[in-house]
Amino acid sequence: MIEPKVFSVGQINRYIKNLMENDIILSSLLVKGEISNFKAHTGGHFYFSLKDSIGAISCLMFRQDALRLPFVPENGMSVILYGYISLYEKTGQYQLYAEMMEPVGIGSLQIAFDQLKKKLEEEGLFDLDFKRELPPHTKNIAIITSPTGAAIRDIIQIAKRRDSRVNIAIFPTLVQGERAAEEIVQALRLANAWGKADVIILGRGGGSIEDLWAFNEEKVARAIFASETPVISAVGHETDFTIADFVADLRAPTPSAAAELATQLLAQEINTVVQLEDRLVKNTMAIFEDARRRLEYIKERPIFKRPLDRVIDTQLLLEKLEINMMRAADQRLQRFTEKMTGLELRLNASSPLMIIKRGYSMVTQENGASVASVTQVEVNDVIRLRFRDGQIKAKILEKAVMDFGEEKADI
Repeated sequence: MIEPKVFSVGQINRYIKNLMENDIILSSLLVKGEISNFKAHTGGHFYFSLKDSIGAISCLMFRQDALRLPFVPENGMSVILYGYISLYEKTGQYQLYAEMMEPVGIGSLQIAFDQLKKKLEEEGLFDLDFKRELPPHTKNIAIITSPTGAAIRDIIQIAKRRDSRVNIAIFPTLVQGERAAEEIVQALRLANAWGKADVIILGRGGGSIEDLWAFNEEKVARAIFASETPVISAVGHETDFTIADFVADLRAPTPSAAAELATQLLAQEINTVVQLEDRLVKNTMAIFEDARRRLEYIKERPIFKRPLDRVIDTQLLLEKLEINMMRAADQRLQRFTEKMTGLELRLNASSPLMIIKRGYSMVTQENGASVASVTQVEVNDVIRLRFRDGQIKAKILEKAVMDFGEEKADI
């Protein structure tokens, strides 16, 4: 009896994996469906499911393939995947390994354009508040474009025709291809480092969205936004719009239009200078005429015709003021004298000396204190008596105190 062969789980999974990878259809196929459960891993791989109305299949896109996508897949997006079916041996799960992806109904580049435009707009890179004004008089222009394209010839020709004095510095760069975006970023940095440019023109001729894609790269958009020098975007033709157009300080529909926006017509500037010169001459003549009229008016004033009149009038005024001042001083002195006389009369009327003259005497102690009552002195005290014609010194032998109303005391 033949015993049946027993396989391990790993052997079965490897066998099925080999069958899938060697199958003509499963090893290389296109699959259409709608993305769901999309997840971008930190390592750069994309994990998602592809589904339709009947079923779903797990999908994986490795980092090296994901980096080649110009857009980021989103849930609900209908796509066509190119890849192969294989089995992940550790879990026994089969899945579609996607190598390329293309949206259905709209190009991948257009989706990438819309996604980046939305992202940068939400960050504020398109806000008018960040737009810098072009200088009114441009002396130096930095041009970032291909040195062999028609755009550079158009810009130089029109700029020099409008103003032959303008200086042009060319920063040659690729404007198409895989390395174009990096070279444009580097050229923008060099133009800013140069530091002499009044404005930067970034542009190229028209083309398809693939041809213009370097100007839709995020690194280019951020380099334009970071530029300290105003940037004019002149990419493609009037109907072509790139991300650079939205970020730049000014968009020109064509490179030729950019040259016109960046320069001023020399003839117009000369005409402006002539007009300013005429206004200056007219204003100067008007100032001179006004000054002449004022001078004539001043010359006709009486003070300049008879200058001594003012001196004589001032002298008369001073004499009048002197007379008034003397009169006022006399009047005030007279009032003061009269006041002093009245005060003197009042003082004399209340003076003890006037009383003494009428036959009375004034009694004081030896220290000069006035004695108005017998209670102020004692027997044997020495007092002074002042009379109208002199004074005497006396010693008290006796004293008597009279009550109120007594006419005499017995001494």
